[in-house]
Amino acid sequence: MIKMEKVRGILIGRMQPVHNGHMQVIDKILDEVDEIIIGIGSAQLSHELKDPFTAGERVMMISQSLAERGVDPSRYYIIPMQDINFNAIWVSHVKMLTPPFSIVYSGNPLVKQLFSEEGFEVNQPPLYDRLHLSGTEVRRRMLENLNWEELVPKATAELINEINGVERLKNLSNKEVSEL
Repeated sequence: MIKMEKVRGILIGRMQPVHNGHMQVIDKILDEVDEIIIGIGSAQLSHELKDPFTAGERVMMISQSLAERGVDPSRYYIIPMQDINFNAIWVSHVKMLTPPFSIVYSGNPLVKQLFSEEGFEVNQPPLYDRLHLSGTEVRRRMLENLNWEELVPKATAELINEINGVERLKNLSNKEVSEL
């Protein structure tokens, strides 16, 4: 019997927060590979305006949103990845944290360059309604009391509400008042 190797791809993003664009990209990648590794980039960052959610919260957002979509859990791995700020060894760092993969999906020029230099096939995932489907837009709407929930999976919205994520973001946006 001939044993067929699984084709495994990797997608790395901050996912601050997970939004419908991320989910559409994951769906598209799953049409092309047997398994996907979802790397949660900048996993060490949280409680900042640009990065308000913890790695654990982002893992929950992704796993619950994929479950909501009926994606078989045996088809994905979710792995938090801390920044190491050392580009020459970053690909080795990612490889150390993950199962083997052969295809990298990224729109980030640096990520594409680094993995290309190491001989990986690199594909640009499609962008879906990038004007509205971005973490920046979701966070902006949260801060301005606009409808952000329409931009994220229901499971993500429920988790953000459960952890008082909007309140967290608003508190982070307040400037410190210094004494005179």
